Amino acid sequence: MATDLGELLVPYMPTIRVPRTGDRVFKSECAFSYDSPESEGGLYVCMNSFLGFGREHVERHYRKTGQSVYMHLKRHVKEKATGAAGGAIPRRRNGKVFLDLELNRDFNGDDYEYEDEAKLVIFPDHFEIPLPNIEELPALVTIACDAVLNALSPYKKQESDSWEEEIQVSRHARSLRQQENGVRIPPSGWKCTKCEMRENLWLNLTDGSVLCGKWFFDGSGGNGHALEHYKETNFPLAVKLDTITPDGADVYSFDEEEAVLDPHISEHLLHFGIDMLQMQRTENGHHTDNHVQPRVSDWEVIQEAGLKLKPVYGSGYTGIKNLGNSCYLSTTMQVLFSIPEFQRAYVGNLQRIFDYSPLDPTQDFNTQIAKLGHGLLSGQYSKPPMKSELIEQQQRGISPKMFKALVSKGHLEFSSNRQQDAHEFLLHLINLVERNSSGSENPSDVFRFLVEERVQCCQTQKVRYTQRVDYLMQLPVPLEAASNREELIAYESKRKEAEENLRPAPEPVRARIPFTACLQAFTEPDNVPDFWSSALQAKSAGVKTSRFASFPEYMVVQIKKFTFGVDWVPKKLDVSVDVPDFLDLNRLRATGLQAGEEELPDLTPPIVIPEDTRDSTTNNSLESPEIDESSVMQLAEMGFPLEACRKAVYYTGNMGAEMAFNWIIAHMEEPDFAEPLAVPSYMEADLPSPSLPTTSALDSQPPEESISILTSMGFPRHHTIQALKASNNNLERAFDWIFTHPDCEDESEAMSDTADTEPNDNIFSNANAHSDSSLSPDQDLSSPRVRDGPGRYELFAFISHMGASTMSGHYVCHIKKEGRWLIYNDHKVCLSERPPKDLGYMYFYRRLSSC
Repeated sequence: MATDLGELLVPYMPTIRVPRTGDRVFKSECAFSYDSPESEGGLYVCMNSFLGFGREHVERHYRKTGQSVYMHLKRHVKEKATGAAGGAIPRRRNGKVFLDLELNRDFNGDDYEYEDEAKLVIFPDHFEIPLPNIEELPALVTIACDAVLNALSPYKKQESDSWEEEIQVSRHARSLRQQENGVRIPPSGWKCTKCEMRENLWLNLTDGSVLCGKWFFDGSGGNGHALEHYKETNFPLAVKLDTITPDGADVYSFDEEEAVLDPHISEHLLHFGIDMLQMQRTENGHHTDNHVQPRVSDWEVIQEAGLKLKPVYGSGYTGIKNLGNSCYLSTTMQVLFSIPEFQRAYVGNLQRIFDYSPLDPTQDFNTQIAKLGHGLLSGQYSKPPMKSELIEQQQRGISPKMFKALVSKGHLEFSSNRQQDAHEFLLHLINLVERNSSGSENPSDVFRFLVEERVQCCQTQKVRYTQRVDYLMQLPVPLEAASNREELIAYESKRKEAEENLRPAPEPVRARIPFTACLQAFTEPDNVPDFWSSALQAKSAGVKTSRFASFPEYMVVQIKKFTFGVDWVPKKLDVSVDVPDFLDLNRLRATGLQAGEEELPDLTPPIVIPEDTRDSTTNNSLESPEIDESSVMQLAEMGFPLEACRKAVYYTGNMGAEMAFNWIIAHMEEPDFAEPLAVPSYMEADLPSPSLPTTSALDSQPPEESISILTSMGFPRHHTIQALKASNNNLERAFDWIFTHPDCEDESEAMSDTADTEPNDNIFSNANAHSDSSLSPDQDLSSPRVRDGPGRYELFAFISHMGASTMSGHYVCHIKKEGRWLIYNDHKVCLSERPPKDLGYMYFYRRLSSC
């Protein structure tokens, strides 16, 4: 028999490989579906590429590649036998469980056992060879099979390579000696003993000193006194005061320079009078004893805790398993795939996308998002419980490991296991959809709209109208407009009094903000910092207002609950907003230049070049470029390298953290992403001749300084010139124009050079172009990129966040389908009894068809 098997495998030996270091072995998930070894048909692993395929997809791979040898993996789940006492016999790991797979968490490991089966399958005849079969198989095949069976999951490799490692027990925890100095820590009113800081406070577990941390310890502000104290005393461990709960606390080791675990934390805290088992953490970070009746938390309200929610099953009712702080991704994708355009683009074209996928479909965005959409909409992974089917006893949901690994690749935040901002992930995903929709339908166009910005010089009253592309509407939260203002004032007074007298803080009061007040705050004029008036040719006071030049098919409204305090601590506003079911924005329609308004001259600020740069021909860069350090710090808070943040702010012309964030997303995969900023040089030979009139220089082409800034970012010169012309030499809008016009990169440079010297009076022949020219409401904006229409909408989904910061907490979403609201909470999908519309974070509206 050994000779027969050897001869059978001889023709295929060149195609059988042994996994090498760096090879990813996908033995837990199909590349095209969510089939796994636990699925009915098991999983087939290609013995050449090590990709996994479910039963309905393995034939496609065989036809496309000609690869014939696959390892078939199957895991059987069954109930344990019961012992004489009636209890389950403890499961023992033996030869029947040899796959390195995560156990299905839907089952209690004490009640079920697993039996694994592996065999080689040769296509197209489906000849099967059971494994292990050491004596009968050629040595190379045996080695390859053992290597596949013992290979780590590619996701485990990714997690081990991630910068966010598992927290370890401190070597100081057991031997820590605490001083008998009589220090007792009050339940509130803490402040640093060396300064007046009341945030980011750390309790040294040796002597009880309360000191502030440094801003980069955990994203909070401070003056570094806790670290200074360690350098003076060598007392190694400190606990963050506002993290103490009955479940534990955040502990940092100055000696080990990392966050650590302290198994004896309750004893160490009790030494200073803190009984952590009698403490609970409220949303404002202070502690109260359990005898105080707390208000119903947003965790309970948003998740509809205490209500008996009815599970639902079938197409569109499939949950998504939480991979560890991945709920921001899950909720966003659930909402997107409730939109017909996303369903049509990916699930409707599923077979075409799969048939034309590359040889490694795990690295293809369209394949993986189509796979996710099919998993959510097919109903295949959301079936009602059946007693005869053990594996369907609970809502299983899908586990989007492959999708998350792909969309987060190269992104410092999304590739970590930290909680993230669903708003930032939505924009990141739209960017990926844009990049991967060339030549096909772009479903993200349903969110795309034009914003008209009107800037007015306060001194001359002259105006300028510009347009930019946006994908969502951000509404500020005016706390001063709270309908329960008196109650808030009374609470604040009691809180300060309690803090001064070292008493427990009163129960927090949530501000109730009318939605109309948020909308009014959105329409209010904003001051323009450092406004340069082309009418005065000098800096002056300026105000800006924003209106809609077009209305999208789907309007995303974000309530700006997250903000930064004066000490750069990320904070979440505890507010309730009465968001309406129906929204009419027609009154915010842009009107363009009005009768009697006079436009600002079409001039740009003069180029200011340092004297040493003018005088020196050897100086290659400008020294000490002006950089908005506040924006740099906001980006650094998100975890990006400091030098990358400085470059992002510089190259986006100090236009703010949001623009700089977009720059980071677009450039973070570049090899010099985190290299120090190298300011481009502007030699006199490259500048317009001073003998030429200013208007003539402007008419010929954009300022060389602006061109240099954009070309230094890697964009082609001719594309840069087009972008600056289309945006009236505004760096912010030119940057956006480049990313929304990728097709223009392919145009002939000769054509561009010719066009560079000619005035462009038809900038809006392309509806995506941005210009300072005004657009009247009746001007044609109907193009594949801008789907203008009436501004009346109906709410159909919202995403809610629980917790005090985007860096922690949990997301769930509510979606209205077939006239009823449903709650999607990770893998659980149920009918909603009380959708908490007033506590949402992002709201999704669809245009009313009956307008």
